[in-house]
Amino acid sequence: MIVWLNGTHGVGKTTTGAFVQRLLPDSRVFDAEKVGEALMDITPGLPATDNFQHWPPWRPLVVETARRVLDYTGGTLVMPMTVLVEEYWREISTGLARHGVPVRHFVLHADRETVRARIAGDTVLGPDSPFRLRYLEPYAEAARTWLHAEAEVVDTTRLTPAEAARRIAEAVKG
Repeated sequence: MIVWLNGTHGVGKTTTGAFVQRLLPDSRVFDAEKVGEALMDITPGLPATDNFQHWPPWRPLVVETARRVLDYTGGTLVMPMTVLVEEYWREISTGLARHGVPVRHFVLHADRETVRARIAGDTVLGPDSPFRLRYLEPYAEAARTWLHAEAEVVDTTRLTPAEAARRIAEAVKG
């Protein structure tokens, strides 16, 4: 099984995912961003883009990597990864379904002010990361048009990552 943690950049997916992994027996964290990083390392580079998810190989490589890891290890993969383009989510979720891999899709959501504050205090990419701020509006649009209807929404506005993880783990186990 895959527990996919979606949401805007800076909402706490990676931190929450680490807690979820500790709460689910026989689980591992797989950050699909690493697939994108591998594609970014190709030289000479692939066609220019502002987001590796736009490269057509990224999505099937995520599916193939996840399913092969699960075939090898069994258990659960916790995947903290923002996917805001509906077509890309459909490609990934359909690909996983074709291989019989069940997916529990969660969206970590916080109000805009809370996300801005988290981004302002970010110690990983630094305060006020332009990259993270650039995705606030696309996330709001995806949430309004399709994303929240496709997932179990966990409002993290007033939750710590550990509390959000407990809710997710209970839903998965329940």
